[in-house]
Amino acid sequence: MSTDFQYARVSLGALLRELRTESGLTGRELAARLGWTQSKVSKLENGRQTPTVHDLTAWARETGCPDLAPELVGRLRGLETRYRSWRRQLAGGYRSVQDVHGAQARRTLRRRSFDPTLIPGLLQTPEYAHNVLVRYSALHSAPRDIDAAVRSRVERQSVLNDGERRFHFLIWEGALHARPCPSPVMSRQLERVAEILGRKRVRIGILPISAELRVPIGVGFSIHDDRLVITETWHAEMWLDDAEDVAVHVRAWETLERDALYDAAAHALIVRARRALGT
Repeated sequence: MSTDFQYARVSLGALLRELRTESGLTGRELAARLGWTQSKVSKLENGRQTPTVHDLTAWARETGCPDLAPELVGRLRGLETRYRSWRRQLAGGYRSVQDVHGAQARRTLRRRSFDPTLIPGLLQTPEYAHNVLVRYSALHSAPRDIDAAVRSRVERQSVLNDGERRFHFLIWEGALHARPCPSPVMSRQLERVAEILGRKRVRIGILPISAELRVPIGVGFSIHDDRLVITETWHAEMWLDDAEDVAVHVRAWETLERDALYDAAAHALIVRARRALGT
């Protein structure tokens, strides 16, 4: 869990505790009014549990401050904007997650991304995307609406044809050799990347394995109009809009990009990866 997320949750908990103490209620008394265990009240006040909108609305009501419910919910929304657990996101299935990213893609005019392990979603073939999502579904309990999720992911690729938008993809060469799918599917995926290399408004750089790294590879991320960064871990996705957070990722991207290969040199790396498949 990110330090910023935990700090924000502790701050929200402190505000909840302040409302309770000012109302003259003990933790046990408030728990009784809400029909909760006392441990839940304690966890929320100490930032060890993330409240729901219903929790905050009920808390404000029972402490005699119903007019503060919008402020509490607003703080929760800000916290969720920064940190989105896969458990919560996938409760409604994989399609809903893809739709959220599709909406963000339509809001973004300039996107820069770095992908160290997979081909970027905006460049994926339907078959490759299907295999990737199936493999991720082994980690999370969620409705397996994979086909609908793939359709949503492919539909958002239409933004690549919008003349007002600019895209710059940076891919670690290892992603060309990783196989989250059968070899024939991977071969077609690499062919797809090679086809897009020559498009206007879309730049694809390959960071070769042989490059001496100026910074560690780290995790993948995308930068949207220099105002938002989306990155993820195994258990959560983070949407970071703090200026300093964005600046760190911009510096990382620019540093990695210095050693990227383009055009014919990038095409040669893709051809080499396809040949290694033996298809």
